[in-house]
Amino acid sequence: MTHITSISRDGRLIGPLFMIMAGALFAGANTAVQAAGMTYGVPSPTTAFWQYAIATVFAVPMLLRSSWQTDQLGWHLFRVLLAVFGVQAWVAGLAVVPIWQAIALLMLSPIFVSLGAKIFLGEHLGNGRLLAVCLGAVGGAIILKPWADGFSPHAFLSVAAAAFWAGSSLVTKRLTTTESTEVLTVYLLALLLPFNAFAALGSGFALGPDAFGIVGLAGLFTVAAQFCLAKAYSLSDAAYLQPFDHLKLPLNVGLGLLVFGFAPPGSMWIGAAIIVASGAWLVHTDNA
Repeated sequence: MTHITSISRDGRLIGPLFMIMAGALFAGANTAVQAAGMTYGVPSPTTAFWQYAIATVFAVPMLLRSSWQTDQLGWHLFRVLLAVFGVQAWVAGLAVVPIWQAIALLMLSPIFVSLGAKIFLGEHLGNGRLLAVCLGAVGGAIILKPWADGFSPHAFLSVAAAAFWAGSSLVTKRLTTTESTEVLTVYLLALLLPFNAFAALGSGFALGPDAFGIVGLAGLFTVAAQFCLAKAYSLSDAAYLQPFDHLKLPLNVGLGLLVFGFAPPGSMWIGAAIIVASGAWLVHTDNA
């Protein structure tokens, strides 16, 4: 019992488990969001609004029992603003881009985290880390294939989502030093709602019964995933968690193949492998 408790305390086991659960839940949410756009034709801002509105409803018990006291309101607002841009770019991309491509490009997030840490936090970006960033960019280019006839500029929406969510992750990690998992989840959901509502004004809020059901499922998965993600970051270092975050690729690819029949080409796995290698290089150089 003592051994298990010590593992739980330092995050070696429990943190990665929460990260894996978050990845599985996000895969379910992504598949539901893509179905809303591709199957039911729901505009992406409308989907984003209802996804997070319903997630907030599911989180009401947490909202009621959690303390809203914080000395970091400005950082919460900044985190949510970055998340809003990420959400809007992500949902818009999922409406037109195969899920395997969107998820593979989202794996560029650690590259943007390293660049953001250099630009905004003043962290050192040595030659090794710079080469790793360039390697990740090569992997992203292989997945995007801008030279191919079938290239769609919409794929850059997934790249933008990766960049904005990387910034949000940096702020989340900073806030875990003073804020609880519940407070992080509460402020994210509560503040996302008005921002997403504003973005949806142009497309409207109407949803058919079938579309509402699938978006509601996305909302349920989203609130559970956000809680697991914040819990993982509160227990373990971001660098330690990164390899477990890569499991989101096969999870999303599997669901995309099962639900939509999206089969990724071999170049996707090559590009993804290069991105994963660059992320591992970044972790190694950080720990060296």
